[in-house]
Amino acid sequence: MAEVVQQRIEERIPELEQLQRVGLFTKKEVKCIIKRTTALEYKLHRAIINKEDFIAYIQYEINILELVKKRRAHIHYQFKREEIEFPIIHRINSIFRRATNNYSCSPRWATKGQISKVFSAMLAIHPDKSALWIMAAKSELEDRDSSESARHLFLRALRFHPNNKKVYQEYFRMELLHSEKLRRQKKDLEMAEIDLGEYEFSPEILSGKLAEVVYRNATGKIKEAEFVISLLNIAAIFDFTKEIQDSILQDLQTNFTEDSLTWDFMAKRELDAPGVGEELQTAKGRASDVNRREERCCQVYEEGVKSLNSEPMWTRYVAFCLERLKRKTNVQDLKEKLQILLSCGDTEGVASVAMAATQHYSQSVSAWSLCLQTLMQLGNRDMGKLFQDALTHVNPKESLPLWQLQVQWSAANQHANTFFLCVYQRGLLSAVAAVAMEMKELYLDWSYSTGEYKKARKTFKSLQEIRPLSKAFFTRMIEIEKKQETPKQNNLRDYYERALQEFGTTDDDLWLQYIQEEMGPGGKPENCGKIHWRAMKFLEGESVERFTSRYTLLQTGHL
Repeated sequence: MAEVVQQRIEERIPELEQLQRVGLFTKKEVKCIIKRTTALEYKLHRAIINKEDFIAYIQYEINILELVKKRRAHIHYQFKREEIEFPIIHRINSIFRRATNNYSCSPRWATKGQISKVFSAMLAIHPDKSALWIMAAKSELEDRDSSESARHLFLRALRFHPNNKKVYQEYFRMELLHSEKLRRQKKDLEMAEIDLGEYEFSPEILSGKLAEVVYRNATGKIKEAEFVISLLNIAAIFDFTKEIQDSILQDLQTNFTEDSLTWDFMAKRELDAPGVGEELQTAKGRASDVNRREERCCQVYEEGVKSLNSEPMWTRYVAFCLERLKRKTNVQDLKEKLQILLSCGDTEGVASVAMAATQHYSQSVSAWSLCLQTLMQLGNRDMGKLFQDALTHVNPKESLPLWQLQVQWSAANQHANTFFLCVYQRGLLSAVAAVAMEMKELYLDWSYSTGEYKKARKTFKSLQEIRPLSKAFFTRMIEIEKKQETPKQNNLRDYYERALQEFGTTDDDLWLQYIQEEMGPGGKPENCGKIHWRAMKFLEGESVERFTSRYTLLQTGHL
């Protein structure tokens, strides 16, 4: 009994540390919480358990939740909700389940039905938590396959939270998922050549009219361009929503032209506009297409600053221009001159111009990269010194291309392996995170190419605790493991778990890959539920929404 109680207390340590770290609770208060919850847990593990013990524990957790809410308002701290409130809500849910299991008249009560009752009980006590309404509605949709119950919960949620953006966004998404499900069912029946006379497929529902009603109600309450754009992005996930998207775009252009975000969004849409098929077949054509799209984008910005001559509008326009300017080369003339000399076979002239350019453009990463590549082609013997000179002159924060070029050169020259190890050691110690992470990835690749799997795994183990780390470092090791004749599933789990320690709060894609791995031939599908629960617990901010959307698509076979 003591071991179980201790485990439950340890599970909440990260949450309590977070409460203390952000200033919502003091160290003394955290100790009091641990002492009180330990006592409450022991009461639930006695031989005879009273209902009052469960109720007291639940009420205590609700009191903590209320206190967190008041403290947040007092100190104006609105972050880390997924790490603080969500675990408390999950714990209340868990205590409810333990209570209903203990007092249920049927020990074989269906789990899904039980969860529904638990949510109902929780919402009756705590209707002011919008996240709880959303969780309950998603449970009805995903676990019980009941869009009607989910819809009913969202409508009830809006009575308590009439201006909550998240509730409207998830309600809108739910209606689109419902339409997509019906469309897929109709398609399957048609492919099976089954008479549709027995089934009712309303054209309005199939086309997403219910979602459109949700959209109208939502934008009637919340008149913000950012909110409208968020609904448009949700609609864009589904391939049958062109009319809805067009309608939302029309609203955006008609009702929100006084918001700089509208112009910024419309301008950047031009960058994603489709090009002409024939033109995209050649490099020159693709470059021409990019230029045209950038011109159209700038035209929209120009209209924006004329219509809305404000500081936010100009700030967005200038930010776009600066971003594009950074992508333009400032050594184009040098490149053309070197190409002309190379085509004429004047190797001495090429070397002379390249060396002179490194002096003239001594702080330019682009110039150094171009000249070093050219000298590498000519087989210059002083490449090691030139690389060191380049790294001495350029800004370290921009030096990554030069490090990559060094590795490329050393890999192409077998006698340079010793030099490569020196490059690796210096790169690994670089104060620039991008360089240190890239060198880890390149060293892992080099280990695999020279010593195959065993050497790569040894390299991975030696580097996996040395920060900074990149996601690519872990995914590359996963790829290497999968290339083996008999990949070890336990090793793959270790790689995913280690990667999630670093990126589990922001990288929703990594959680999905882990789930897909367990759904594969060598995995354990029964682990998927636990991974999903952990993802919902640890992900933060917008990554939660992305994960939920993509997990739903995965379940429906669209991912």
